Amino acid sequence: MRKGAEIVAIDSRPARVAMNEPFAIAGGSSAELETVFTRLTLADGTVGHGEASPFPAFNGETAAKSELQIRRAGARWRGQDAAAWRTRLEELEDGLPKHGGAARAALGVALLDAWTRRAGLPLRTLFGGASDRVVSDVTVTLGSTDAAYAAARRIRALGVRVIKIKVGYTAREDAARVAAVAKAHPRAALTLDANQGYGPSHSLALVSLLRARGIRPVMFEQPAEADDLKGLIAFHRKSGIPVAADESLRSRADALKLAQTGAAQVLNLKLMKMGVLEAWDCGLIARASGLGVMVGGMVETPLAMGAAAHLAAGLGGVKFVDLDTPLWLSNSPTRGVGFGPGGVYDLSGVKAGIGVVPLAWGALRRPASAGRRASAP
Repeated sequence: MRKGAEIVAIDSRPARVAMNEPFAIAGGSSAELETVFTRLTLADGTVGHGEASPFPAFNGETAAKSELQIRRAGARWRGQDAAAWRTRLEELEDGLPKHGGAARAALGVALLDAWTRRAGLPLRTLFGGASDRVVSDVTVTLGSTDAAYAAARRIRALGVRVIKIKVGYTAREDAARVAAVAKAHPRAALTLDANQGYGPSHSLALVSLLRARGIRPVMFEQPAEADDLKGLIAFHRKSGIPVAADESLRSRADALKLAQTGAAQVLNLKLMKMGVLEAWDCGLIARASGLGVMVGGMVETPLAMGAAAHLAAGLGGVKFVDLDTPLWLSNSPTRGVGFGPGGVYDLSGVKAGIGVVPLAWGALRRPASAGRRASAP
């Protein structure tokens, strides 16, 4: 064991963060962020931070379950060598349930934050160091056509050039919403995300209506249910639009199957979905298979989003970046780098670790509902 690299303490703190407006997808919505911050301390005093922010509407995970998993898994890490970080990450995969991605993410990110802080390296270097900045899209969540138009106007004012539109109503309703976004921001590239709310025929109907309006999305996330690989293949063959696998991508085995069958052209990596190590490996599988890479997230604070930005920057060449949910928070419980003008995560100033830390640790149990409220996109 390297001197000073022993893990001596792991703590967790739940936090509730008020949101400007609900973040709605086809599976449900969230009006408040429930997250769990994790702090890992090494023998030499180095501290790393992580975050578990599951989105129940996505896969049923909750913050309460994540906190319990963090405590149980973290107890087994005390006294272990942080320098053997890949072994530690593999232990998380063996020791936590499959629906424990958020807990794996929190502990994994905290470990790597501490280790790279100790080594004097920015986290992106560990992931490959390909670049020091990434550019995110901004999402238009489910809502009315007027709300979609107003959101797109705000996104345009942010200088963001890629808009992700959540769909899940009827094809005609969603076509009208997408058209409103295109009218409000005519130069933006548009991606769609059905979150399994559509079958392939419904998705094709939407694309047909958009084509009649002269609108062609550059990518469509999950235009069929997670296990309907034939539906994903059929949608891509008939529409010509690249498919991104999100709910269909839950493991390395899924990544291999999606690549082998041609069911997806892009793999959406999310730390909260599978943890750091598996998300990273899925990105490498995508590269080796000639697939595009997307890095996204659930509804998370700048801490988890910042870690994902380091993953995207480190891998390099990531086609789609979807790290915008800090815009929905009424006030941030963290400080450090984050979503900047034009959707840019500029990591060039981060010299060690993630470059984001929670605010006063002892205050995290209080609901963060006070403070200035800004308009979400």
